[in-house]
Amino acid sequence: MIQSSELILNPDGSVYHLNLRPEHIAYDIIFVGDQNRVEKITQFFDSIEYSTQKREFKTQTGIYKGKRISVISTGIGPDNIDIVLNELDALVNIDLKTREPKETLTSLNIIRIGTSGSLQEDIPVDSFVMSKFGLGLDNMLRSYLIDDVSITEMEDAFVQHTNWDSKKGKPYVTQCSEELEKLIESDKIFKGITATAGGFYGPQGRVLRLNIPDEELNNKMDNFSHNDTKITNLEMETAAIYGLSALLGHNALSLNAIIANRASGTFSEDPYKAVDELIAYTLNKLAGN
Repeated sequence: MIQSSELILNPDGSVYHLNLRPEHIAYDIIFVGDQNRVEKITQFFDSIEYSTQKREFKTQTGIYKGKRISVISTGIGPDNIDIVLNELDALVNIDLKTREPKETLTSLNIIRIGTSGSLQEDIPVDSFVMSKFGLGLDNMLRSYLIDDVSITEMEDAFVQHTNWDSKKGKPYVTQCSEELEKLIESDKIFKGITATAGGFYGPQGRVLRLNIPDEELNNKMDNFSHNDTKITNLEMETAAIYGLSALLGHNALSLNAIIANRASGTFSEDPYKAVDELIAYTLNKLAGN
């Protein structure tokens, strides 16, 4: 039995951070970072059956063109992803009354819709990027046994290419769900490697008043290629989502609207429009349209 200190439940039987019970979530789930973006997605729904929020974790579940979908805000960063994915898995794969894992496990379909900056000049602002791979620079996933889901060959190539400082821990690489990739892909979408940082400023090479160990790291990342696949963008969630989903048996895919191009120094004139277009595209693909 899983102890109360390890799987914490609220008095109403909901999981601690997400404030959800099993009946509150669909098996198709969209992740967003910003809690205010949840309703930007659910405004397209035909109906909403459940809504709740605790801290930055806001959830709405409803119907879109006959498809039951949940939208959940994760907040920012791999640490929050650790909370969200473990608690979602507990909702479907642990009996919360007996505190025992279920004999028959359920796989969730999880699609992240986010915004990001492109590292490649040929991926313009207002375009869509699908993360074929997640490259984790954050170390969170290495709290788990990841050898069965990580791509060691690409990890080693990245470490060698960047002369990675071992004091920061070894980067990890995980892959998207091939099932969701086939469902969502089209000629509108760029594919590549999404790097996931553990912070926004120094961890992504931004210098304000604090110096960083390797000021050339972003340039090295721009130039990295493995089996003709380049790093397309840099953000703070994808690799953690892919890694935990793979470990727990869920399908995961990350999509980003590119609102900035760091190679060319450009920013979208209407980033909200780009995000809305990606939302509509994703919902229609999920609903089979």
